[in-house]
Amino acid sequence: METTTAEFFLALINIVFLDLILAGDNAIVIGLAARNLPKETQKKAIIYGTAGAVILRIIATILVVWLLNIPWLLLVGGVLLIGIAYKLMTDDNEDHGNIKAGKSLGAAIRTIIVADAAMGLDNVIAVAGAAKHNMILVTLGLLISVPIVVWGSTLFIKLINRFPWIIYVGSAVLAYTASSMITEEKHFLGYFEAHQIIKYLFIAAIIIGVLTAGHLKKRSAGRRQSSSQS
Repeated sequence: METTTAEFFLALINIVFLDLILAGDNAIVIGLAARNLPKETQKKAIIYGTAGAVILRIIATILVVWLLNIPWLLLVGGVLLIGIAYKLMTDDNEDHGNIKAGKSLGAAIRTIIVADAAMGLDNVIAVAGAAKHNMILVTLGLLISVPIVVWGSTLFIKLINRFPWIIYVGSAVLAYTASSMITEEKHFLGYFEAHQIIKYLFIAAIIIGVLTAGHLKKRSAGRRQSSSQS
């Protein structure tokens, strides 16, 4: 994939969007880890912690991109990503109470890097799948998106709360990326390339299935919450 083509820039936009959609919790963790520090030290903790998190995320994603060349791992990654797309729609309240605020600059930086690594597996799989084995895309996408998440996290979370359809779009993009990974698994690639209609029907079925299942689960949870409050 040439770096000047429309396909490259579309893939880059896709990676940034996916990382922004999936990284809300990571942004909250960064805020929690630095909350006990003085304001001037908070900024340093966030900058250094974010830099460490970006480097670690790039290394992890490049490793996953390489692993996806192993037979059947594209299928496994695609199935995992379908689960992540569903979870994005159904997980409203994540508990961050176990994130300890660092009492020193070093402790806060360590907490940010470790917590981001622990919570960032879904981002890594999504970005690796969307990058289609292109390391430049991985690096550029994460260099752009992770700082945006940190500095614009509050605004982005407010946008998601105000416009819930953003989550549906995010889940649809994840489901599309997941189903594309499955169709590109080398054991299936020949069949799907020879039967393009079946390929696109399969992709559409995965997207519709994830959105429908997620919507039904969300609606069911809303009903249970309403009945428990009444």
